[in-house]
Amino acid sequence: MFLQLFLGILFAALIAFTAYRAHSLSKSGAWGAFLEGTIIFGLGGWRWAVLLMAFFVSSSVLTRLFGKKKATLNEKFDKGGTRDIGQVLANGAIASFFAGLHFFFPAAPWTWVAYAASLAAVNADTWATELGVLSPSLPRLLTSWKPVERGTSGAISLYGTLAAAGGAAFIAILGALLGSGGRGWASLEIILMAGLLGSLFDSFLGATVQAMYRCPQCDKETEKHPLHTCGTETVQVRGWSWLNNDMVNLGCALVGAVVGIFL
Repeated sequence: MFLQLFLGILFAALIAFTAYRAHSLSKSGAWGAFLEGTIIFGLGGWRWAVLLMAFFVSSSVLTRLFGKKKATLNEKFDKGGTRDIGQVLANGAIASFFAGLHFFFPAAPWTWVAYAASLAAVNADTWATELGVLSPSLPRLLTSWKPVERGTSGAISLYGTLAAAGGAAFIAILGALLGSGGRGWASLEIILMAGLLGSLFDSFLGATVQAMYRCPQCDKETEKHPLHTCGTETVQVRGWSWLNNDMVNLGCALVGAVVGIFL
């Protein structure tokens, strides 16, 4: 066990440093990744590490591939493609929690299902965000179904929904392949469904209670606060002030895990 933990620390440090040098993580994001990686690699083991890397690598690749397309919408998003510690913890804290529980309940299948389901949810949300901008038609707000600008929180499109399904399926298939004790394939549909529902919950929060602001200068709705990309101070127009995009992503991961356990 001590050898696995030691190797987990080394592996987590290597991955965090590499991602930092590749500008996929900020300095604070690298520290967050090191912490989560140590828990997941050191306490969970290689299967848990592979699933985490699948999420991180696939989301980072999509960010790089469609970065130019998404760059036109940067005024909408709270943060850019270089993930800080808030984004890292929002996406991986729930997964780390269940990896830690696996250490105390090594024979319990629900820790793996909840872990995989939380990653399926955040992966579905990430793929939907990165690929949804390719939609030729405007997305629609989940609550009112009115067409809104691309990048609007809580908006969905056919492209984004299919991307979310692909992101959840990617983790679900890997989760089934890596599942132990012959129970892996039995959990495929559970992980897939939990991932999709977690992503849908993310969109629901974005359309209802996530803190949203408006730039008086640009007359644009945005997640950015206190300053917009133009340098103008933004004004809150709806939502709860404490519920930023990181908190929404954390809720997405939590709902994925809870639904996975329930199913």
